[in-house]
Amino acid sequence: MEREILNLINNSSDILIITHVNPDGDTLGSACALKLFIEKDLNKKADILIQIKDDSQFPKTYKFLPCINEAKTLSNLKEDYDLVIAVDTASLDRIIENASNVFKKAKNTVVIDHHKTNTGFGKINYIKGGISSTAEVLYDLFINLDRKISKEIAMCLYVGILTDTGCFKYESTTSNTFNIASKLTETGIDISNIADLCYTNKPKNMILFQNYLVSNAKFCFNDRVAYTLITKEIIEKYKAHDEYTEGIAETLRSIERIEASFVLKETDSGVKVSIRTKNIDATKITEKFKGGGHKRAAGCTIKENIGHAVEILLKEISELLI
Repeated sequence: MEREILNLINNSSDILIITHVNPDGDTLGSACALKLFIEKDLNKKADILIQIKDDSQFPKTYKFLPCINEAKTLSNLKEDYDLVIAVDTASLDRIIENASNVFKKAKNTVVIDHHKTNTGFGKINYIKGGISSTAEVLYDLFINLDRKISKEIAMCLYVGILTDTGCFKYESTTSNTFNIASKLTETGIDISNIADLCYTNKPKNMILFQNYLVSNAKFCFNDRVAYTLITKEIIEKYKAHDEYTEGIAETLRSIERIEASFVLKETDSGVKVSIRTKNIDATKITEKFKGGGHKRAAGCTIKENIGHAVEILLKEISELLI
């Protein structure tokens, strides 16, 4: 399959790499690594699409990634590409409508992902469910193609692995994950600086926004479930970017006794749900709403108002609590 993907890239003129909505370090790092591979190793041109509401929402945390500033947004996306590659995207509904139309119209489509719930919505599906990150999947792809990992690509892949493993602490982290991280470090990347850029370089209003959400969290089922709500009014008050919600559900899950936590975000297309659990399988909840993810971290969209969405989720979670 690796050679098939390579041949598709070599035989395509217009290539687009799509990241998922609310882009994180794995989808962005993987997209940049793939763009560098396509352009510097294969001498082809590739665009990256970052799915954001408007250009002011461009993710600032990861602005240090090479070629990220060349990325396109929905406002300047071309209508036609003969090859579209979705990275770290668990399902088609994780692609905004305008972009999903471009995906569907493309002559060839590839999905590169690590989510167990991904059933494969591309013509070619390079999916390794349960692997720590899409960055780890991409590393295997490059190695299987006998390609040398450059320092720039190594930095992008390391960002994806670091952030999607929660700094190497999630259960999907394996000895192979550490081995790959070691190999990437051997290229000369500064892992201390990368960690600082990812975790200690946040805007002031991001911290205030997150503090508000944690301070206003609700607890139920004898403090075994915690959740917080992000309304449009709160988003406007703090001028919050999509990336500002990263880590909130994890913070709530870290509280003693908590078995499940979730964050609900009000949007024009419905309520975005991010669930984190300790012992419950989060995908058993999100799959009911055509979402997906991992056993301990999953997401979906509920087409209801935010108050009703809370009731639905609490009912679903209560049935899984032991």
